[in-house]
Amino acid sequence: MIEIKNLSKKFGKLEVLNNVDFSCGKQQCIALIGPNGCGKTTLIKSILGMVLPDKGSIEFNGKTVLGEHLYREKIGYMPQIGRYPDNMTIAQIIDMIKRIRNSKEALDEDLYHAFGLEKMLEKQMRTLSGGTTQKVSAVLAFLFNPDVLILDEPTAGLDPLASEILKEKIIKEKEKGKLILITSHLLSELDDLITEIVFMQEGKIHFHKKIEQLITETNETKISKAIAKILRQQKNGEIN
Repeated sequence: MIEIKNLSKKFGKLEVLNNVDFSCGKQQCIALIGPNGCGKTTLIKSILGMVLPDKGSIEFNGKTVLGEHLYREKIGYMPQIGRYPDNMTIAQIIDMIKRIRNSKEALDEDLYHAFGLEKMLEKQMRTLSGGTTQKVSAVLAFLFNPDVLILDEPTAGLDPLASEILKEKIIKEKEKGKLILITSHLLSELDDLITEIVFMQEGKIHFHKKIEQLITETNETKISKAIAKILRQQKNGEIN
């Protein structure tokens, strides 16, 4: 579904992506992880068309995204920190996005109802807590029933119930055949969700493994412990 080939990007002298090769298909929930500054955000923004790579290519369903924009209608994006006009209400934000998208498809309002946003539609965005703003961002990401969901730290700031609601929704959408990319520092949040791990470091893909392979190689049951073991082994020169 998404194919990234030899993607590179510099900001001045700083190389943030270095010949990144990465592919992902339908019905996958892939965690894109790594230390701060490793290139995750730049990679996501490149997929979204918000950053233009210096070289390499990105294909969406077999077609290059260079110079295209319509493919973005098939992607739902939840930013780590949603920024909205302060004086607009939740209702106005949702209505504005609906008008911009002008989609004729049936809307996915599962999260809208599960989060109870209909009870707070007249609240202005500047009055919302970080967690409620996250709920608005999640609702907008899923609303137009996209084929691909890119979720940047999706559970950050959410209360435990809202976090579980969102995780259940992610699993449901993956089972429908959608591709979901998640960035997260909370690896414990990912155990029940993801099918593959992509670990980035210094602008490169350090490793890309299926969860079954990761667990088998490390003999660990928790993803966070499995990743830590691989990184320690590589640091100590025990594995390539």
